[in-house]
Amino acid sequence: MILDKHRTIAGPGFNRWLVPPAALCIHLCIGMAYGFSVFWLPLTRAVGITSPVVCPAGMGLLEKLTTTTCDWDKPLLGWMYTLFFVFLGSSAAVFGTWLEKAGPRKVGVVAACCWCGGLVISAAGVYLHQLWLLWLGSGVIGGIGLGLGYISPVSTLIKWFPDRRGMASGMAIMGFGGGAMIGSPLADRLMKYFAGPESVGVWQTFLVLAAIYFVFMMLGSFAYRVPPDGWAPSGWREKQSAKPTVAGSPPACESMTVGQACRTRQFWLLWLVLCLNVSAGIGVIGMASPMLQEVFGGRLLGEDIPFEQLDAAQLGRVAAMGAGFTGLLSLFNILGRFFWSTLSDTLGRKTTYCLFFLLGAALYAAVPGVGRAGNIPLFCGIFCLILTMYGGGFAAIPAYLADLFGTGNVGAIHGRLLTAWSVAGILGPVLVNYFNAYQIRTGVPRARAYDQTMLLLAGLLVAGFVCNLLVRPVHKPQPRDGDDGGVAGYGRLPGVPHQSGPWEPSPSAAADGPAHAGSGIWLVSFWLLVAVPMAWGVWMTLRQAWALFG
Repeated sequence: MILDKHRTIAGPGFNRWLVPPAALCIHLCIGMAYGFSVFWLPLTRAVGITSPVVCPAGMGLLEKLTTTTCDWDKPLLGWMYTLFFVFLGSSAAVFGTWLEKAGPRKVGVVAACCWCGGLVISAAGVYLHQLWLLWLGSGVIGGIGLGLGYISPVSTLIKWFPDRRGMASGMAIMGFGGGAMIGSPLADRLMKYFAGPESVGVWQTFLVLAAIYFVFMMLGSFAYRVPPDGWAPSGWREKQSAKPTVAGSPPACESMTVGQACRTRQFWLLWLVLCLNVSAGIGVIGMASPMLQEVFGGRLLGEDIPFEQLDAAQLGRVAAMGAGFTGLLSLFNILGRFFWSTLSDTLGRKTTYCLFFLLGAALYAAVPGVGRAGNIPLFCGIFCLILTMYGGGFAAIPAYLADLFGTGNVGAIHGRLLTAWSVAGILGPVLVNYFNAYQIRTGVPRARAYDQTMLLLAGLLVAGFVCNLLVRPVHKPQPRDGDDGGVAGYGRLPGVPHQSGPWEPSPSAAADGPAHAGSGIWLVSFWLLVAVPMAWGVWMTLRQAWALFG
């Protein structure tokens, strides 16, 4: 069958640089999960069209899930985020082992069907005005697609780039951060195009996005190739035998199974490292726009007026600036995913995470003083730097796992670790939102209500720093029968015992694609396919951010 793993084994002449754009084709699509908030306001008036039709007081949750006579509110719609990240983490954990057996192509195709099929179900939910269909479609089924799509390229790229593990995982995971940068402005334009007297344009937009994403995700899935057993970059083994592993990284071990890895203390320390880093960062992402507006108020407009005293026109102007700030954070989130993960190849993963936590804690602690001083550019710069480390923490963690547990089952181990994201997706926003609301209820001015929150987030990062310091190399498991013990300290490359000499592709591999699939024209064209949308997304983000500084 064309989806079987053995049909994806690369043939002679395959260029490994074709795999990153295949990964980006999938991650740029599923990354739209970060941009779903663009639908919230239109969906709050899906019945009223021009203004919301408020549900009667006392209406229960079950009635709100099925009513067709009144509009949904933002808190109900916001549960979509929780469903996204809960099912992303849980599906990655459940199906990670299947990924290693089935191969990235089959998993990518299933991810495309779940994510895009979920959008189609959500379109039906909007058309019929059934909130439970949105939760089921995009939240549950789409969330499963998110988890499968997120992990499908990571282990493949790490196996193709054992010499640049951090860079490889950064290239893929960068796309997940960039999905909203492209999808949000595209969705906004589509909704305006389809909007009319009887529709806010959301269900039509869902269908168009589902079609576009399905094409891109299927293209990426079928472009996947896995390296043959024992493959390594030319000259890499010789270099590894002449020098130690990457500076600062624990010595890599023979590839461990997911069960062996999950029984180690190191796995759970890294689980806490990811959870604490994400909890702090995701809390900032969720409150970025209101925080900027409430901390600076009229100072954003050059007037010394508290936020509470702004009129409607002024509120509209500062809201536009808040949106620009959110877009800017999204851009730096993306840049950080590639920059920090690539840098970790030189610094080592443990040193890189120490920088994340120490520098991040210092920056969070500095925010209250910067806010009181009214220094808007420095305030924005601090959070842009924080978001680079939030994104870098996601991108470098697969390479950290490969350093500790080997590359053979890194996809399955990474899937289990992503349950930390599910927990952080609840913990971070709850801590930040409820603590901020408590501060305001006790009489703290809105401009100062974020000060204690920043110190709380700094405390989370200090705890993450301690967890990272406690990570030690994993004791190498006993080699299996027929195992030669690994290659130059990195553990056996994917599959079975390594071969030091030339390899011969299987007949099915040769039949699955042209021998010269890595030709220059195909390589450039494939990269342009993902680079052009990303460039458009960057341009749209910078235009939006201009409202803040222009």
